Parts: sequence; structure tokens; C-alpha cells
Amino acid sequence: MFGSFLNVVIYRLPRGESLAFPGSHCPSCGHALVPFENVPLVSWVALRGRCRYCGVAIASRYPLVETLTACLFTLSFLEFSQPVVALGACALGALLIVIAFIDLDHLLVLDSTTIAGAVLGIALAFATHRIVTALEGALAGAAIFGAIHLLTRGAGMGLGDVKLAGMLGLFVGFPPMLWTAAAAFIIGALLAIPVLLARRRGRRDALPFGPFLVIAAILATFAPALFSGPYDAYRALFGN
Repeated sequence: MFGSFLNVVIYRLPRGESLAFPGSHCPSCGHALVPFENVPLVSWVALRGRCRYCGVAIASRYPLVETLTACLFTLSFLEFSQPVVALGACALGALLIVIAFIDLDHLLVLDSTTIAGAVLGIALAFATHRIVTALEGALAGAAIFGAIHLLTRGAGMGLGDVKLAGMLGLFVGFPPMLWTAAAAFIIGALLAIPVLLARRRGRRDALPFGPFLVIAAILATFAPALFSGPYDAYRALFGN
């Protein structure tokens, strides 16, 4: 159900449309959906991925977003025993899904999403008594990507990505934000190469960096050992 609402946010927010009105409708023919046509996952399968009125294909992204949301919510409560932390992870996961798909569609990281994330991150940091490390993480993320933005004069990194990195730092803290940044570049390289080889984008075409940061942040949140393990091994070998 939350994933179904996130689909509405992803579609309408960058277009400046209301998230509440009008109700769910086919974006092609505009026909309002009746309740049984709007059941998450089930309706898309029952309708065979097509609008019942005009027959236009319904993007597979809709059930994908709903499934991703369900998975992240489930992981949040399996991973974190404190209810406030689990709920915070759910909210972060939902926000990251919105940011990633909007960036994929429009090459934009909207201020409204990063501001909402920053407010959530600060509130969660106070609630869990980790405000210092949260602010250090935010500073590290903003400094790393801000330096890239300045050095490349915006060609290598958009200002929205700088804000996103600062927001994510509030959640992952310091030094995990350093590992998150490094992972984002590695993930970006690994995913960009197949896209270039498939010639879906040329070398001079812009690639959204937000989704790479989102994937890295999800890994840092739910599988921190992937990042901290090599660092801990290094410290064990060479000392502090």
C-alpha cells in the first residue's frame, strides 16, 4: 500500500501536481480507477499490465516500486529491534525509492525530498542520541560531493547530488559516509559500463548519480558489514 502511494509521488511530485487530487487514474486515458483496479501488485497482474479502458500498457515499474517498498519495510523490522529505528529505516527506504526513480526519469534530485530527509535524519539522530556522528556524516558527504561539484563546475556532479549526500550522511554517520561515497562511485562504474556498452546512452550523455548513492546508502543501512569489514580487518592488521 505504501509502495502504491510512492508511485503517485514519483509521477506527480516532479510535475508539480497534487498528491491527493484527483484520485488514481490511468495517465493515458484519464479514466478513474475503481478499487479493485488499484490493489497493489494484484491488480497489475490481473489486468495483465494494461489499462482496462484504453488498453495502454501499465509500466512494470509500478509493481517493482511496490515490491521494493515491501522488501525494505520488512528488512527494517528484521534488522532493527528498536521500533523508532525500524520506523526511521522504513521512512528512509521510502524516501530513497522516490529519489532514485525521480532522478532516473528527470535527472533531478528535488529539494523537497532532501529537505524532508534532512528533517527526518536530524529527528532520528536526536531520538537515538547520535546527533554528533550524524552531523559529521552530513558534513563529510556534502564536502566530498561538493568538492567534485566545484572542481568540475557542475559537469561531474549536480548540486542535487551534493544535497543528497549531505542528507544521507545524517543517517549513516561518520565514518560510514566515507565508505558509502566510495561504494556509490564503484556501483556507478559497474552499472554505467553495461549501459554504455548497450549504447542506451552515449559517453557524453548525463547519467543520474542519485540512484547509485541510494543503492550505496541502502547497503550501508542494512548490510554495514560489507563496508566496515575491510576497514576493521585493516585496523586489526596494522593497528590504530
